[in-house]
Amino acid sequence: MKLYFVRHGRTEWNEEGRFQGANGDSPLLPSSIQQIKKLGHALSSIRFDAVFSSDLKRAVDTTQLIMDQNQFPLHLKKSPELREWSLGQLEGCKIDTIRAKYPQEMEAFRHDLSQFHHDLFDAESLSDTTKRTCDFVKSLKEKKFDTVLIVGHGANLTASIRTLLGYKPEELRKNGGLNNASVTILTTDDFEHYHLETWNDTSYLED
Repeated sequence: MKLYFVRHGRTEWNEEGRFQGANGDSPLLPSSIQQIKKLGHALSSIRFDAVFSSDLKRAVDTTQLIMDQNQFPLHLKKSPELREWSLGQLEGCKIDTIRAKYPQEMEAFRHDLSQFHHDLFDAESLSDTTKRTCDFVKSLKEKKFDTVLIVGHGANLTASIRTLLGYKPEELRKNGGLNNASVTILTTDDFEHYHLETWNDTSYLED
């Protein structure tokens, strides 16, 4: 199976430098909508067997914009298992403000998730956020799909995709995070071993 993972388009809170998480949300920027349409055009000839999105509006809107461009449109299926990492008290806060107050925690969140103390913020643990998303992906094993589109969120997808690839917690952010409206592609035959074909691709914007 070939799995296309897309991070949602850039939002108002992304622009303002705020944590969004699983319970915060904000609208897509007009400029991002144009980017997503370009992404949809780049993926327009791919016949997806199923299309899944986080049930948060920024992801649903991104998915719909992509499918509006597709030659073989499908109805998207919303899944709470694909939500962003639940960040508790951090949601809605300015990232710079939290970095100034908790520099070590923000350094860990960006570079070494094994050192991030989620309980300080009543946030979801690393193991919980990756387990729900990885379990969702592995549940597709029972489906007769060849090609699947999954639209989700930056922090959760970065950690979950790298977990599927077999990386340890301290290595999950080694290659950085995922850009808004980027494409990452994995393939798998057995849902135990995954091959990375493409990471964080936004080359469609160059056309």
